[in-house]
Amino acid sequence: MDSKNGSQSCSNSAEDTSESPDHGVSINTNKTEEEEPMEHSGQQQATEENTATPAESSTNSHADLSHTVDREGSQDDTTLSTQLNETTELPTATDTSRDNDHQSKEKDNVSTSADQDKTADDSIGQTSGSSSITYEENPGNSNPTAGNTSPGSSVDPPVSVNTYLSVKDWLDLQFHDNSKTIKKPDQLGPMHEPPHSIDEQILKRIQGSMIGMALGDALGAHVEFRPHDYLLRHPVTDLEEGGTWGLSRGQFTDDTSMALCLANSLIVNHGFNAYDQLVRYKWWHEYGYMSSTGQCFDIGAATRQSIDEFCRRQNTLIKEKGIRKKDIDSLSDPELLKNFPVYCSEEGVAGNGALMRLAPVPLFFYRDPIAAVEFSGFSGQITHGDTKAYDACRYYGALIVAALQGKSKDELLDNNFYENHKHWFSGKDLHLDIKSIAEGSYKNNEGYDGGIRGKGYIVSALEAALWAFWSTKNFKDGALAAVNLGDDTDTTAAIYGQLAGAHYGYDQLPKEWTQYVYAENFMKMLSKWIACEGERWKNES
Repeated sequence: MDSKNGSQSCSNSAEDTSESPDHGVSINTNKTEEEEPMEHSGQQQATEENTATPAESSTNSHADLSHTVDREGSQDDTTLSTQLNETTELPTATDTSRDNDHQSKEKDNVSTSADQDKTADDSIGQTSGSSSITYEENPGNSNPTAGNTSPGSSVDPPVSVNTYLSVKDWLDLQFHDNSKTIKKPDQLGPMHEPPHSIDEQILKRIQGSMIGMALGDALGAHVEFRPHDYLLRHPVTDLEEGGTWGLSRGQFTDDTSMALCLANSLIVNHGFNAYDQLVRYKWWHEYGYMSSTGQCFDIGAATRQSIDEFCRRQNTLIKEKGIRKKDIDSLSDPELLKNFPVYCSEEGVAGNGALMRLAPVPLFFYRDPIAAVEFSGFSGQITHGDTKAYDACRYYGALIVAALQGKSKDELLDNNFYENHKHWFSGKDLHLDIKSIAEGSYKNNEGYDGGIRGKGYIVSALEAALWAFWSTKNFKDGALAAVNLGDDTDTTAAIYGQLAGAHYGYDQLPKEWTQYVYAENFMKMLSKWIACEGERWKNES
């Protein structure tokens, strides 16, 4: 970990064969995506992360900074990365980052400029080799936000601009008196209550989803990267401390941190603003914003690449438009926001990082299922450019919306759920791999032996989370089932927790776990604001 002026540098590594911190056995953390086809679809799995360094990516992969993702793109099954087979040390929460999206891990120090305000020529984050942004070539849907979307209609960005940033300053980036130490979520305040009452049943479901996600994340963090055969010998049975990242009991990783960034953005902006979401992801990456440790750790390689690309694009805008660097994160000019290319991922990036942070979007927009489903897709696509990532988020977002509507578990898991709710999807068919899951491929009584895997590939992750929900009868058993699949344990369980928590509700989460979850009061209050601002958006749209 390299810290300067409060900034964080997150590093990645390639493969781990070091000694276990708890049982003295070797742990392999090679995050290279398998390239075998899914059994139920015959489709080739797409890898997520380009293994070039950020500097290489900026010159080789992003010459056209105005490129956006074609959701009907033909390259969604193309392998875009070269796989590495190197050996590194076991990651720790204070000095490494991990490829949560299950790609090869590379040693890479990402630095931030020490001078935050000098000139417009200062770089932001990792900014080598950036090209000029050609706004004329950037499609009109470059920056999806919620302003011109009326409830019940198909979402068609572009829309309104960010005019609400810092209205709720307790959700923005804050430091302690020394201006170097970040304020963590449980240190923010005072947090204000929403101005009007909230339906108690809805609030319990929103809190269940948010805190259920954090519980799944924390439960799996202890054994993250552990393979299934290890967990057969040492199954997880309770929420524990220590393990892979040396966290306290109940502390969460990148999954929940990014979800909190997303939730904060929705609340502060009274709707969907992709630019502001990326700003907050950047804050997390550079400063540890919304981290349970106050530091950026456990970051996925594809997510990191997209944040780096966003920084390059911001820096280009600074140079071209003469914007002061200290003003770039609160950009409010309608034309600049409209044309800023927010899709920062390469095509073919199909890791679970898009899905792990999803919950705030359907929780916020659930009153308008069409908007909720479309914005769910957009939220993943800005960092994960594959069609499967977009459609996995749309489908899972629809399930969370239905859970908030009080649909039964049988209705949520109905093999015809997608067909019965197709009008929510604006006439856009799901990718065949995602559609296969929607039709029940996860209903596998053999679990791991039947091919269910807790991997970083988004199709596998979605299937595993739904299998855990389908095969159990309460939140606790499902979370344990998700974790004990092995591998990307925290993310599989965090994805599970989003839907399971929305279905079961906060009151049915295990009390012996919720008493330990980090920043629970913050997440409870945040849930109130999600409900409040979501209703306001619906009424004003």
